[in-house]
Amino acid sequence: MQELIELFRQLIDPEKIIQIGGLGLVTAVVFAETGLMIGFFLPGDSLLFTVGLFCALGILPVPVGWVLVSLIFAAIVGDQVGYWTGRFLGQRLFEKQDSRFFKRKYLDQTRAFYQRWGGSAIILGRFVPIVRTFAPILAGAVQFPPRTFILYNVFGGLFWVLSLVLAGYGLGSLFPWLKKYIELIALGIIFLSVLPLLSTWWKERRRLRMLSKA
Repeated sequence: MQELIELFRQLIDPEKIIQIGGLGLVTAVVFAETGLMIGFFLPGDSLLFTVGLFCALGILPVPVGWVLVSLIFAAIVGDQVGYWTGRFLGQRLFEKQDSRFFKRKYLDQTRAFYQRWGGSAIILGRFVPIVRTFAPILAGAVQFPPRTFILYNVFGGLFWVLSLVLAGYGLGSLFPWLKKYIELIALGIIFLSVLPLLSTWWKERRRLRMLSKA
Protein backbone atom coordinates (compact mmCIF):
# COMPACT_ATOMS: atom_id res chain seq x y z
CA MET A 1 0.00 0.00 0.00
CA GLN A 2 2.82 2.39 0.87
CA GLU A 3 4.35 1.79 -2.57
CA LEU A 4 1.04 2.66 -4.27
CA ILE A 5 0.71 5.85 -2.24
CA GLU A 6 4.24 6.86 -3.18
CA LEU A 7 3.57 6.12 -6.87
CA PHE A 8 0.40 8.23 -6.77
CA ARG A 9 2.29 11.07 -5.11
CA GLN A 10 4.91 11.02 -7.83
CA LEU A 11 2.29 10.92 -10.60
CA ILE A 12 0.72 14.18 -9.41
CA ASP A 13 4.08 15.92 -8.95
CA PRO A 14 5.19 17.58 -12.24
CA GLU A 15 8.81 17.82 -11.10
CA LYS A 16 8.99 14.10 -10.26
CA ILE A 17 7.38 13.12 -13.57
CA ILE A 18 10.00 15.05 -15.53
CA GLN A 19 12.92 13.85 -13.41
CA ILE A 20 11.89 10.18 -13.56
CA GLY A 21 10.83 9.79 -17.19
CA GLY A 22 11.79 12.92 -19.11
CA LEU A 23 9.86 13.91 -22.21
CA GLY A 24 8.67 10.32 -22.83
CA LEU A 25 6.82 10.08 -19.51
CA VAL A 26 5.48 13.63 -19.83
CA THR A 27 4.05 12.74 -23.25
CA ALA A 28 2.44 9.59 -21.83
CA VAL A 29 0.89 11.54 -18.96
CA VAL A 30 -0.58 14.17 -21.30
CA PHE A 31 -2.07 11.43 -23.46
CA ALA A 32 -3.49 9.56 -20.45
CA GLU A 33 -5.06 12.65 -18.91
CA THR A 34 -6.79 13.65 -22.13
CA GLY A 35 -7.65 10.21 -23.47
CA LEU A 36 -8.29 7.80 -20.60
CA MET A 37 -10.99 8.07 -17.93
CA ILE A 38 -8.52 6.93 -15.28
CA GLY A 39 -6.23 9.88 -16.08
CA PHE A 40 -8.44 12.59 -14.55
CA PHE A 41 -6.15 13.04 -11.49
CA LEU A 42 -2.97 13.70 -13.51
CA PRO A 43 -1.40 17.21 -13.52
CA GLY A 44 -2.04 18.63 -17.00
CA ASP A 45 -1.69 22.43 -16.76
CA SER A 46 1.04 22.45 -14.12
CA LEU A 47 3.00 19.75 -15.97
CA LEU A 48 3.00 21.68 -19.25
CA PHE A 49 4.12 24.88 -17.54
CA THR A 50 6.86 23.06 -15.61
CA VAL A 51 8.14 21.34 -18.76
CA GLY A 52 8.55 24.72 -20.46
CA LEU A 53 10.27 26.16 -17.41
CA PHE A 54 12.64 23.18 -17.11
CA CYS A 55 13.52 23.42 -20.80
CA ALA A 56 14.52 27.05 -20.42
CA LEU A 57 16.57 26.34 -17.27
CA GLY A 58 18.36 23.37 -18.84
CA ILE A 59 16.93 20.88 -16.33
CA LEU A 60 15.20 19.07 -19.20
CA PRO A 61 17.87 18.90 -21.95
CA VAL A 62 15.44 18.71 -24.87
CA PRO A 63 14.83 21.45 -27.48
CA VAL A 64 11.55 23.20 -26.77
CA GLY A 65 10.47 22.58 -30.37
CA TRP A 66 10.55 18.82 -29.85
CA VAL A 67 8.68 19.24 -26.60
CA LEU A 68 5.91 21.20 -28.32
CA VAL A 69 5.56 18.72 -31.18
CA SER A 70 5.43 15.71 -28.84
CA LEU A 71 2.92 17.20 -26.41
CA ILE A 72 0.63 18.69 -29.07
CA PHE A 73 0.53 15.28 -30.74
CA ALA A 74 -0.24 13.55 -27.42
CA ALA A 75 -2.97 16.05 -26.55
CA ILE A 76 -4.73 15.74 -29.92
CA VAL A 77 -4.47 11.94 -30.11
CA GLY A 78 -5.58 11.65 -26.49
CA ASP A 79 -8.76 13.65 -27.14
CA GLN A 80 -9.51 11.55 -30.21
CA VAL A 81 -9.17 8.36 -28.18
CA GLY A 82 -11.49 9.84 -25.56
CA TYR A 83 -14.01 10.85 -28.23
CA TRP A 84 -14.18 7.39 -29.80
CA THR A 85 -14.37 5.81 -26.36
CA GLY A 86 -17.47 7.91 -25.75
CA ARG A 87 -18.90 6.98 -29.16
CA PHE A 88 -18.36 3.29 -28.40
CA LEU A 89 -19.80 3.40 -24.89
CA GLY A 90 -22.70 5.69 -25.81
CA GLN A 91 -25.63 5.52 -23.41
CA ARG A 92 -23.86 2.88 -21.33
CA LEU A 93 -21.55 5.62 -20.11
CA PHE A 94 -24.45 7.39 -18.39
CA GLU A 95 -25.60 4.14 -16.77
CA LYS A 96 -22.14 3.21 -15.50
CA GLN A 97 -21.89 2.78 -11.73
CA ASP A 98 -19.31 4.61 -9.62
CA SER A 99 -15.99 2.87 -9.19
CA ARG A 100 -12.50 3.72 -8.00
CA PHE A 101 -11.64 5.30 -11.36
CA PHE A 102 -15.03 6.61 -12.44
CA LYS A 103 -17.48 8.93 -10.69
CA ARG A 104 -20.79 10.04 -12.15
CA LYS A 105 -20.28 13.49 -10.68
CA TYR A 106 -17.34 14.03 -13.04
CA LEU A 107 -19.60 13.35 -15.99
CA ASP A 108 -22.26 15.65 -14.56
CA GLN A 109 -19.72 18.45 -14.10
CA THR A 110 -18.62 18.06 -17.70
CA ARG A 111 -22.21 18.02 -18.95
CA ALA A 112 -22.89 21.30 -17.10
CA PHE A 113 -19.76 22.77 -18.67
CA TYR A 114 -21.00 21.69 -22.12
CA GLN A 115 -24.43 23.21 -21.53
CA ARG A 116 -22.80 26.52 -20.71
CA TRP A 117 -20.20 26.71 -23.47
CA GLY A 118 -21.47 24.45 -26.25
CA GLY A 119 -18.87 23.23 -28.75
CA SER A 120 -16.33 25.68 -27.33
CA ALA A 121 -16.20 23.44 -24.26
CA ILE A 122 -13.84 21.17 -26.21
CA ILE A 123 -11.35 24.04 -26.35
CA LEU A 124 -12.03 25.76 -23.03
CA GLY A 125 -12.27 22.42 -21.21
CA ARG A 126 -8.57 21.87 -21.88
CA PHE A 127 -7.84 24.33 -19.08
CA VAL A 128 -10.22 22.79 -16.52
CA PRO A 129 -9.13 19.73 -14.49
CA ILE A 130 -11.48 16.72 -14.76
CA VAL A 131 -13.43 18.44 -17.56
CA ARG A 132 -10.26 18.11 -19.64
CA THR A 133 -10.51 14.33 -19.32
CA PHE A 134 -14.25 13.84 -19.72
CA ALA A 135 -15.11 16.50 -22.34
CA PRO A 136 -14.01 14.42 -25.37
CA ILE A 137 -15.64 11.30 -23.91
CA LEU A 138 -18.93 13.12 -23.43
CA ALA A 139 -18.67 14.62 -26.92
CA GLY A 140 -18.47 11.14 -28.36
CA ALA A 141 -21.30 9.84 -26.19
CA VAL A 142 -23.69 12.58 -27.38
CA GLN A 143 -22.72 11.95 -31.02
CA PHE A 144 -20.90 15.26 -31.59
CA PRO A 145 -20.06 15.39 -35.35
CA PRO A 146 -16.62 13.74 -35.85
CA ARG A 147 -15.28 16.27 -38.35
CA THR A 148 -16.32 19.23 -36.21
CA PHE A 149 -14.79 17.58 -33.16
CA ILE A 150 -11.45 17.15 -34.95
CA LEU A 151 -11.32 20.89 -35.72
CA TYR A 152 -12.07 21.87 -32.12
CA ASN A 153 -9.65 19.22 -30.88
CA VAL A 154 -6.72 20.36 -33.01
CA PHE A 155 -7.22 24.03 -32.19
CA GLY A 156 -7.71 23.28 -28.49
CA GLY A 157 -4.64 21.04 -28.33
CA LEU A 158 -2.46 23.64 -30.02
CA PHE A 159 -3.73 26.48 -27.83
CA TRP A 160 -3.42 24.51 -24.59
CA VAL A 161 0.09 23.18 -25.12
CA LEU A 162 1.57 26.28 -26.76
CA SER A 163 0.20 28.72 -24.19
CA LEU A 164 1.35 26.84 -21.10
CA VAL A 165 4.66 25.43 -22.31
CA LEU A 166 5.76 28.75 -23.82
CA ALA A 167 4.64 30.63 -20.69
CA GLY A 168 6.93 28.44 -18.60
CA TYR A 169 9.72 28.66 -21.17
CA GLY A 170 9.46 32.43 -21.35
CA LEU A 171 9.60 32.78 -17.57
CA GLY A 172 12.65 30.54 -17.35
CA SER A 173 14.40 32.41 -20.18
CA LEU A 174 13.81 35.82 -18.62
CA PHE A 175 14.76 34.79 -15.10
CA PRO A 176 17.43 32.02 -15.25
CA TRP A 177 18.19 32.55 -11.54
CA LEU A 178 14.87 30.79 -10.82
CA LYS A 179 16.81 27.53 -11.08
CA LYS A 180 17.92 28.11 -7.47
CA TYR A 181 14.31 28.05 -6.29
CA ILE A 182 12.96 25.23 -8.45
CA GLU A 183 11.59 23.24 -5.49
CA LEU A 184 9.58 26.22 -4.22
CA ILE A 185 8.33 26.91 -7.75
CA ALA A 186 7.26 23.26 -8.15
CA LEU A 187 5.33 23.42 -4.88
CA GLY A 188 3.65 26.64 -6.00
CA ILE A 189 2.66 25.11 -9.33
CA ILE A 190 1.19 22.05 -7.61
CA PHE A 191 -0.79 24.32 -5.28
CA LEU A 192 -2.16 26.39 -8.16
CA SER A 193 -3.06 23.25 -10.11
CA VAL A 194 -5.30 21.92 -7.32
CA LEU A 195 -7.07 25.23 -6.70
CA PRO A 196 -9.73 24.59 -9.40
CA LEU A 197 -10.42 21.17 -7.87
CA LEU A 198 -10.76 22.69 -4.39
CA SER A 199 -13.05 25.39 -5.78
CA THR A 200 -15.27 22.78 -7.47
CA TRP A 201 -15.39 20.72 -4.28
CA TRP A 202 -16.34 23.75 -2.19
CA LYS A 203 -19.10 24.85 -4.58
CA GLU A 204 -20.51 21.32 -4.69
CA ARG A 205 -20.46 21.13 -0.91
CA ARG A 206 -22.31 24.46 -0.62
CA ARG A 207 -24.87 23.34 -3.19
CA LEU A 208 -25.58 20.12 -1.31
CA ARG A 209 -25.90 21.99 1.99
CA MET A 210 -28.39 24.43 0.45
CA LEU A 211 -30.41 21.54 -0.95
CA SER A 212 -30.48 19.81 2.42
CA LYS A 213 -31.84 22.98 4.05
CA ALA A 214 -34.51 23.51 1.40
